[in-house]
Amino acid sequence: MGDKITSLKIKIYQPQAHYRIPFTYQRRHTYPIPPYSTVLGLIANVLGIRNVPGQEEPCIKENCDCSYHKLKDIKISVCGKFQAKTNEYTWFRNLNKEAHNKRFLVVNNRYVSGHIEHIGGQSPCILDILNEVEILVYLYHQDNDFLEEIKESFENPINRGSPLHLGRAEDWIVIREMRYVELEMEEINGNYGYFFWIPERNLNNSSLIDKVEGLIYYLPTFYRIKDGVRNFNFLRTKLNDGNLGEIFVYMDKLEKRENLTDGIPIFFADLKGG
Repeated sequence: MGDKITSLKIKIYQPQAHYRIPFTYQRRHTYPIPPYSTVLGLIANVLGIRNVPGQEEPCIKENCDCSYHKLKDIKISVCGKFQAKTNEYTWFRNLNKEAHNKRFLVVNNRYVSGHIEHIGGQSPCILDILNEVEILVYLYHQDNDFLEEIKESFENPINRGSPLHLGRAEDWIVIREMRYVELEMEEINGNYGYFFWIPERNLNNSSLIDKVEGLIYYLPTFYRIKDGVRNFNFLRTKLNDGNLGEIFVYMDKLEKRENLTDGIPIFFADLKGG
């Protein structure tokens, strides 16, 4: 047994979700669980944190105590699972000039078979879709009042800028559980039945990423807008399939899992830095 900390736990259900892997186009692949930037976007949404036109970040003041600067100090753990993955076949608009001319024959025409359409052409695309998704998000912050602000914002999201979603705008969420939990450090060994992000920079400052199996990803975290483009910071992270052993981590002992040992390991990412 070891150290104990208190964390805000958010259990999310989604009937369908797509967490797009960048640079996949004609077939758009999805991560099995949302990357850190996607979860940060959800939290920023409920807190009412918004971009300011002509400004790189929502707040550029130094030594500021606003919600945005507090959010930049948050520690996040993300894990999850899904029942099945299916493919959706759809059409996206291709705004290339040649694609428009191929569809409409001339630049100033937008009618096809007597019906007006959006500019550009149509490109077929396949999307990987996760079904019956369960996501567990754990948040830790030195300022407990800020965690309470996040909790109250989820319970009464009056400042949200859009419907609460995780992934695409249409991937709405259902909050199944939200409460404070006590996590305790202990040694684990087993298959925990979830996908986990295991970050290189973590709350324990230990080299967990070198002690577990998984695929290496550089996940986006926070971003600044430069010349109209989002420039992300990235965190080296492993995607683990749940098979973990002989490492010391924080555990949520109260999370029940069907036909498996009770408890979920928690891997808090330290998002500061580049």
